[in-house]
Amino acid sequence: MDDLEAVRRLKHGDIGGLELLIARYQAKAVRTAYLVTCDAQAAEEVVQEAFIRFYERARQFDESRAFEPYFLRMVVHAALNQVEHESHATLSLDEDAGLYKIERLLASASPVEDQVEYEQLKHAIHTAIGALSPRLRAVAVQRYYLEMSETEMSAALDVAPGTVKWLLHTARSRLRTLLGWQRSEE
Repeated sequence: MDDLEAVRRLKHGDIGGLELLIARYQAKAVRTAYLVTCDAQAAEEVVQEAFIRFYERARQFDESRAFEPYFLRMVVHAALNQVEHESHATLSLDEDAGLYKIERLLASASPVEDQVEYEQLKHAIHTAIGALSPRLRAVAVQRYYLEMSETEMSAALDVAPGTVKWLLHTARSRLRTLLGWQRSEE
């Protein structure tokens, strides 16, 4: 069953449609929310609330749209709202070992030295992303994790395309600085 069929089932009151969408997208949605919130528990809550919100509004869903990008945008917005409303949120990326399980499995095929370098680089990148402001983290996640275009990001964030370009430039510059990477001269 594809996403559209699951949404249609949900629109007709069949909770099985939601179960299918949860099974298909929960892990990716939690990883997405985690990259924005840097808090495993908050990410779980954000995704749970996003699924509930979708369930409550499923009848209004435009079936001409793809579910996955629509839902992941909802998750990014909810995660941003969570961060903005919780000034006491911990910004540590080291707490969620579950986020790394799949990446570790993929890395296990390479030599140990490569794995160590990969883990060190990944840790440095995650730490640097965690040091960004929530808005810059959200933009980086949307662009590089969700692979959204600048036009999609502009619509999702309800900002001008120029603002998206500026935010992306700022996020990349800040990450380069945090990681100690110098931009090569052209």
